[in-house]
Amino acid sequence: MFAFIIRRISQAVLVMLVISVIGFAIKQNVGDPVREITGISVSAAEREQLRDQLGLNDPFPVQWARFLGKAVQGDLGNSFYFKRPALEVILSKAPATLELVLATSIIIVLLSVPMGIYAAVKPKSWLSRLFMGASIVGVSIPVFLTAILLIYIFSVGLGWLPSYGRGQLVTLFPGWDTGFLTKDGLLHLVMPSLALTSIMLPLFIRLIRAEMKEVLESEYIKFAIAKGLRPWRVLLVHGFKNTLMPVITVGGVQLGTMIAFTILTETVFQWKGMGSMFIEAVERADSSLMVAYLVFVGFVFVTVNTVVDLIYGLVNPMVRVAGRK
Repeated sequence: MFAFIIRRISQAVLVMLVISVIGFAIKQNVGDPVREITGISVSAAEREQLRDQLGLNDPFPVQWARFLGKAVQGDLGNSFYFKRPALEVILSKAPATLELVLATSIIIVLLSVPMGIYAAVKPKSWLSRLFMGASIVGVSIPVFLTAILLIYIFSVGLGWLPSYGRGQLVTLFPGWDTGFLTKDGLLHLVMPSLALTSIMLPLFIRLIRAEMKEVLESEYIKFAIAKGLRPWRVLLVHGFKNTLMPVITVGGVQLGTMIAFTILTETVFQWKGMGSMFIEAVERADSSLMVAYLVFVGFVFVTVNTVVDLIYGLVNPMVRVAGRK
């Protein structure tokens, strides 16, 4: 088990190194941050001097090595625009994104489990066909179109929900202002979370349905039914319990993907989270903040997937055996 953990952690470190290289490669081609900082009134000589002070004229390997050395100490550089540490800027925007992802995850769990189980148990019913058809539509429509459609229906047409912003916030603790504790904040959260849900929900419905259909055809399920156990116990205790491992594995992967998808959702709803911050960083050519964002999101993604792999290895020893082979 120890070798399995070391191998997974080593892979995670390697992925983070690749992410940092890709981030720096992008940084070299997004524009000149000095021009965005100084404007047009500063001479070319002064701009060049500022570029030297910021280390932007150093070779790529030198810049990357300097960034890597600071990153292992928790320093992801300074934002050129905000004049603050990039990690501090990201963490100030993180609560909004994490709340959006949390609300989306709750909706996905509450809807995908009953819908997936029902579609597996009664695959030929009209309701199951409706679930499957709706899931295809959900996957096919880009999230920003879903967001615009929701705004048009529930905000412009019906006037039920606010169309932008986070609404009224209260301080949960220093550095974290939340809308979960106010009615206005929850109303502002509804449409962004539904738009983000439309991308991930179909995947989980189909995954649970496929895994449940496979499990329900197994011998131990038939034996449980023959013993006269109650149908709900057969489905939930003997059936759904054995579908959780692949669902948890995919869920870990999709959690990082969901954070990435918030870029479009936050842009449409003007949700001031990490996604909208990244778009603003691109517009301002704030390359330092861009690289910090990519590394931060990559770190979250890699950490979640590594933890899921470790849990999977603890629960299912065959994973470790297969890895050694």
